[in-house]
Amino acid sequence: MNLIDILFKAGKQAGNKVFMAEDKKKMTYSKACSEVERFSSGLSRLGIKKGDRVAILLNNCMEFVISYFAIIYAGAEAVPVNTFLRFEEMDYILKDSGAKCLITSSDFKGIIKELGDLPEIKNYISIGEIPVQYTPFASIYCDEKTSAVEINDNETAVIIYTSGTTGYPKGALLTHSNLISNIDASTRAIKVNNNDRFILFLPMFHALTFTVCVLLPIYRLNFVRIMKSVLPFSNIIKSLVFDRITIFVAIPQVFNVLSMRKIPKIALWLLNVRVCVSGAAPLPGEVLKRFEKRFNIPLLEGYGLSEASPVVSVNPLDAERKPGSVGLALPGVTTAIMDESGEKLKTGEEGEIAVSGPNVMKGYLNKPEDTAATLKDGWLYTGDIGRIDEQGYIYILDRKKDLIIVNGMNLYPREVEDVLYKNPVVEDAAVVGIKDETHGEIPIGVIKLKEGRASTEVEMRQFCRKHLANFKVPHRFEFWPDLPRTGTGKILKREIKRILNEK
Repeated sequence: MNLIDILFKAGKQAGNKVFMAEDKKKMTYSKACSEVERFSSGLSRLGIKKGDRVAILLNNCMEFVISYFAIIYAGAEAVPVNTFLRFEEMDYILKDSGAKCLITSSDFKGIIKELGDLPEIKNYISIGEIPVQYTPFASIYCDEKTSAVEINDNETAVIIYTSGTTGYPKGALLTHSNLISNIDASTRAIKVNNNDRFILFLPMFHALTFTVCVLLPIYRLNFVRIMKSVLPFSNIIKSLVFDRITIFVAIPQVFNVLSMRKIPKIALWLLNVRVCVSGAAPLPGEVLKRFEKRFNIPLLEGYGLSEASPVVSVNPLDAERKPGSVGLALPGVTTAIMDESGEKLKTGEEGEIAVSGPNVMKGYLNKPEDTAATLKDGWLYTGDIGRIDEQGYIYILDRKKDLIIVNGMNLYPREVEDVLYKNPVVEDAAVVGIKDETHGEIPIGVIKLKEGRASTEVEMRQFCRKHLANFKVPHRFEFWPDLPRTGTGKILKREIKRILNEK
């Protein structure tokens, strides 16, 4: 079974049921299947064929969902692009993926102008005007049916780009079977039924959002309310009430806001939410306690990564939920703690978390060395340091790599440091993450200036914003006379973090 099979099965079983709603627009499962088929025919007429790659640069909308499935229906591979990225990052992804077509909108006309007319992209499809030659999204739909493309379950369905330690994103190749195994296991873990109703406001390009808030609802014939953004937050509250949402998936920062926000008692009384799921970043224990005390709704913390399609574990709905733990591995997924030599450690011992199961990607696009370093002996090495207790609950202790998670988005310090070193006044630079109740973590830039040179926080921030997405720009800059180093000259980030945390 592949993703197209699942969508069209839903169309047959619940054709008249509303699948998704956006603003005042609604679309049934039957209509969605028809739109996918017609849009896919249009893509085929443009020359999109099996094995091609089509990038999607869209904010949350129904057209994103239609595009995703139409691309796959045509036998091609979908490449969702992080909408928060800047020119250099998007340019790299579009070139590395070899995308022949880009589906976008006038929301991104500025970045499209900056990217220019990329020779690799043969066709631009846009909702609204963009500053390159394009085909209007609505005109792609074609009623002339094309021959069905045979899809193997083990073929790549989507390429999810995840930030890399070298500053270059890596494209995780996720197959149909990877994704279907993950939505099936997630469904069982949180006991999703056919009457559940979802709200989607996290960005659709994110692996967690699309798997849990689009693919999973299709699998269980659920309703999905699509919101363009988490802001204004009042609209989220209204949707929870008026759309009778039962499953609420968000990042820790959203639950933190909800736990402290003034909400009318009538709204609290009318809520129909039966379970909340937190992912993409660590959930502070205090936030969990405050939220559950105020709303009396179970909040389940989970853990995952793009390379695992993405869900690995979640705290159980019908058993003990342990604060500080990311729960139990999903059904069919195995986790272990490994030492530096790849040997399994004993219960309670600390080491690198490794994952095995049908949800594990088949590799990184164009990166055989990274693939070999990450996939070893049937295990996906996550780069996260943790432990597993006697009941199988997983605890994340630290990250082996320097990953910083800001509002659920991955940030690797090396990428920011490379930009800082381009500044002619910078001699040394280090970026570290420190805990923050609002954002989960925030990046702090520590800089040693070249002798005789001067700079300010404002100047550094402006410089970074020219090259990086906003969430990657350090929240604060400090200028130190020297950065602590090891005897071999390596910057001691652990010592930098200690100094910052003691201030």
